[in-house]
Amino acid sequence: MCRKKLIEELFGKQGSSFGVYPLRIVWIKSAVPTTAPPQVLISVSKRTFKRAVDRNRLKRLIREAYRLNKYRLVEQPAGHQVALLGIIFTGKEKSPLALVEKKLISAIQRLIGTPAAASAPPPAP
Repeated sequence: MCRKKLIEELFGKQGSSFGVYPLRIVWIKSAVPTTAPPQVLISVSKRTFKRAVDRNRLKRLIREAYRLNKYRLVEQPAGHQVALLGIIFTGKEKSPLALVEKKLISAIQRLIGTPAAASAPPPAP
């Protein structure tokens, strides 16, 4: 997501948010259910991670975790209500992919409103 207007909407009064440490999820509800993937913004604080190498590594981890698990959001039978999605890394230390993926899965489950008790394996291509 690159448009300044969309980013302002996401972080303005229209956006809802919740935290799943070390991630903070900010999202805007769409008018009608859709099966298209939402526009995604990924952010890592420059204040917490001074080196660009560390910030870029964390953004790559979050991007990969989202890529592997976006099917949980997109393949809902009735569609999903997420138009814009912001994923912000709020942790103070670097996290491995397994932790980031686990927290992102629980955030997606919370977005679609189903319990995160049993996570299903991805569908076969």
